[in-house]
Amino acid sequence: MSKLFSSRQIVVILLREGFVFVSQRGSHAKYRKTSDVVATVIVPTDKKEIPIGTLHSIIRQSRLADKKFK
Repeated sequence: MSKLFSSRQIVVILLREGFVFVSQRGSHAKYRKTSDVVATVIVPTDKKEIPIGTLHSIIRQSRLADKKFK
């Protein structure tokens, strides 16, 4: 995962995997998936590059495989 993702790219991946937009407060949007296991992800909006640590946190919150973000 050497490539840095933008907020929009992360949101596209989440939406493709079944997450839906729940709410937004300030510069952070909340997405939730409730099919098998409830997972809530907070994504900073309008960022051209998401730091690697933040991306790892988003992946952990989403409970998706790392390969979905490659």
